Amino acid sequence: MKILVTGGAGFIGSNFIFYMLDKYPDVNVVCLDALTYAAKLRTLDRAMGDPRFKFVKGDITDREAVFALFEQERFDKVVNFAAETHVDNAIAGPEIFLTTNILGTQVLMDACRRFSVSRFHQISTDEVYGDLPLDRPDLLFTEESRIVTSSPYSASKAAADLLALSYHRTYGLPVTISRCSNNYGPYQHPEKLIPLMISRALDDRKLPVYGKGVNVRDWLFVTDHCAAVDLILQSGRPGEVYNIGGSCEKRNIDVVRVILQKLSKGEELIEYVADRAGHDLRYAIDASKIKRELGWEPTVDFERGMDATVKWYAENQNWLKEL
Repeated sequence: MKILVTGGAGFIGSNFIFYMLDKYPDVNVVCLDALTYAAKLRTLDRAMGDPRFKFVKGDITDREAVFALFEQERFDKVVNFAAETHVDNAIAGPEIFLTTNILGTQVLMDACRRFSVSRFHQISTDEVYGDLPLDRPDLLFTEESRIVTSSPYSASKAAADLLALSYHRTYGLPVTISRCSNNYGPYQHPEKLIPLMISRALDDRKLPVYGKGVNVRDWLFVTDHCAAVDLILQSGRPGEVYNIGGSCEKRNIDVVRVILQKLSKGEELIEYVADRAGHDLRYAIDASKIKRELGWEPTVDFERGMDATVKWYAENQNWLKEL
């Protein structure tokens, strides 16, 4: 089997490549990545020496280059991790988010149609559902929840999801979509909460926390996400959306305190800053569908996952500083 992984030099994409190469001796993986600021080729060092792996630098919005790659490689399956994802950047400049996340997805699906790819899997986000109130822990996002986006980023991902579902209905393209809660683990760009706080704490710099830090996120270790995507590729039903969540809700401030505790740093490093515009209050995923249909369960609890994550960043500070 030959798989195209777009955005594979980024955080989740690179971990997915390692996961697939480690698990399947007969898989061949091609990574297509534009190597924007959030990606780093050195992230893929583990895979570079493997004859089953190939890296191609390119942009998913470049139709001619994408079609040429599909014609050359004849992929069986495509997993689209490629996206602009940082909400703050989307607020400052939405255009690149709309271009990459929507038009890039269209180019990939057009290529999948042309070259009869057996599965196109779109990596989405729980942010397409908007947010939930802090005082209603009984409410969770299901696959049937309304799409109520809060930022240009989440709007661009929702648009790509709807476009993918339309390609399934109109053209019969075998599409699946996964919407995941917040991931954490090795190789995540330090613009995101956990690696940002770890990197700043390691240097004894202030840790900027939005508002009062009460916003709640559902956390999932990245390898559990990779396992879920693998199952969807194998057995997911075309035309379906699958929520992937860790059932691990934490306030941002509590996550920051865990990091400080694991690094033996004091809470005087915490600095509360003006809240983000349109900041979602709470995300919480109901992952019962993927558990029921595909037998997926998260395997890494937050304590163990954070031990591994903090240890990795502490031991890979050069990687952090290069980004």
